[in-house]
Amino acid sequence: MVTETHFQKELEELKENLLKMAAMVEEAIRDAVKSLVKRDSDLAQKTFEFEDRINKMEIVIDDMCLKLLALRQPMAVDLRFITSAMKIITDLERMGDQAVNIAERAISLNQEPQLKPYIDIPRMAEIAQSMVKDVLDAFVNRDSKLARSVCERDDLVDGLNDQVVRELLTYMMSDPKTIPRAVHLIIVARCLERIADHATNIAEDVIFMVDALVIKHHADKKAEEEEER
Repeated sequence: MVTETHFQKELEELKENLLKMAAMVEEAIRDAVKSLVKRDSDLAQKTFEFEDRINKMEIVIDDMCLKLLALRQPMAVDLRFITSAMKIITDLERMGDQAVNIAERAISLNQEPQLKPYIDIPRMAEIAQSMVKDVLDAFVNRDSKLARSVCERDDLVDGLNDQVVRELLTYMMSDPKTIPRAVHLIIVARCLERIADHATNIAEDVIFMVDALVIKHHADKKAEEEEER
């Protein structure tokens, strides 16, 4: 018979694997952004190495979650923890994809003269990375207050993204030769916005896990914005 202590050890192993995956994602984002700012294409190449490892870890964790649900029939907070973990790894995997997208754009941009000083994009990256770090701390410590603070920062990243797009559109209209580089930078900003969105999704999962509350306003707001576009 499986004891309660053994089940808790399995949950702890699940959490440890999730944090390993999260650490890889954080490093991939950090390297991708740095490869752009420092114009270091070798570092961008390093980002690609994380993609396969992140994808494999997602499969491992998903399999662990399914086995725990099937064999242990968890209840209450343990059930919420496992189902939240399944959603969190999906967001982490997509963050890894966005890091790869940034690295790809960095390699292209690094081959051309720098269009403009990078000011707002590093600010976006700093906020997005802080959101990722804090939401993982919130998950580990079951801190719904910290998770809510992550949700609040999403608007800051959205605002900076809009600012970046407006500025780059001005470049493109004044000089068509800047269009390829400007488009790459717009995509980088969009990737960072997506990373912040995924961090917010995880924050909402943490709030559900800890407080048993479903926070849907973020998803609803994003859906409305997409319809308006």
